[in-house]
Amino acid sequence: MTEGIALKTAAPAAPSVPTHTDEVIALAREVLLQNYKQQPIVLARGEGSYVWDAEGRRYLDLIAGIATCALGHCHPGVIAATKKQLDTLWHVSNVFYSEPQVQLAARLTKASGLPGARAFFCNSGAEANEALIKLARRYQHEVKGNKERSEIITFEGGFHGRTLATVTATAQPKYQAGFEPLPQGFKYAQLGDLEGVKKLVGPTTAAILVEPIQGEGGVKPAPEGFLKALRELCDATGVLLLIDEVQTGIGRTGKPFAFQHHGVTPDAFSLAKSLANGLPMGAMICSDEVGKALPSGTHGSTFGGNLVAAAAAIATWDIATAPSTLQENEAKGEYLRGLALELQKRHPERIKEVRGRGMLFGIELDQGAADVLARCRANGLLANLAGEKTIRFAPSYLVTREQLAEGLAIFERSL
Repeated sequence: MTEGIALKTAAPAAPSVPTHTDEVIALAREVLLQNYKQQPIVLARGEGSYVWDAEGRRYLDLIAGIATCALGHCHPGVIAATKKQLDTLWHVSNVFYSEPQVQLAARLTKASGLPGARAFFCNSGAEANEALIKLARRYQHEVKGNKERSEIITFEGGFHGRTLATVTATAQPKYQAGFEPLPQGFKYAQLGDLEGVKKLVGPTTAAILVEPIQGEGGVKPAPEGFLKALRELCDATGVLLLIDEVQTGIGRTGKPFAFQHHGVTPDAFSLAKSLANGLPMGAMICSDEVGKALPSGTHGSTFGGNLVAAAAAIATWDIATAPSTLQENEAKGEYLRGLALELQKRHPERIKEVRGRGMLFGIELDQGAADVLARCRANGLLANLAGEKTIRFAPSYLVTREQLAEGLAIFERSL
């Protein structure tokens, strides 16, 4: 199935003749903070599941902004909605109502299943998770009167953002190094270890924060039954269940929200990435009861729910969560799994494990995967690392089976 796919490679430019790419990268190294380990190409244009670099070379993009461009690049429906809003009104303060924001909130809250659900909008996943943390603490302190409840339990290998609070919630030391002293009030458990979580829950626990699939931790799904067990534990102890849907939400796993595969309803959850198909947009959805913790003046965001981003998000949501799209996401996810498992059978010494669900997938290798990732790029495929050994695929929902087969063929050649 992965044989016979032609791989196009461009002839390298003569070393003595600087290309536009060379010039842009040289300038970037002078003027940008060097906080990203960037791949040495300059992307200039995109359409669907393909992007082109500054030299005109085409790549099959199976990472799509790291699970962000749910409908691929330059989707005509999102373009039309965004242009219409740009021609009407760009931004107003959140001290006024705006219809795109309200219409988006109506869609998200209705689909959530949370009782009396309410939405708060921000600009990123980190901000959405920051809102979750603030919500949980203030709910316990001000609504329930439990002043001692401030601790948040999170999970090793998880990732929740780069603010001081969310990087502390991220139980990975490599992201925390050098930022000490970190905020107090976070404890870490192992994903799937219910008994370990129970030992951490006590009179000072405010909430448990968990990802249905750990994205940055190597695309590791929560074990079957674990989220349901956490829900039961939270109900029994008065602790809130918070779910980070930043990578998994907006239909990526075959349901509007990944927690819906597990038969649970959280007290609140976060969204970002795919929400506006690449425009900056994040959201926190919570139940009416828990939302009482944040009355007027307690939290806010200048650009949260921006009209242009909200218009893009409405267009994205309507397509990304249509029943046909959700069904295809699950079906193509199984197709991708089948290709990867065939690959593992042919290369058992190199491929350790295949993980994921729907349009979020990881292939863990036996050793560091950076060299394989570089060869993928050289062969015309874009993916990224999730941890040191796992190559992550998070393609557009509109990716075809032929493109998935092409991508896995390139991956195999790159091994």
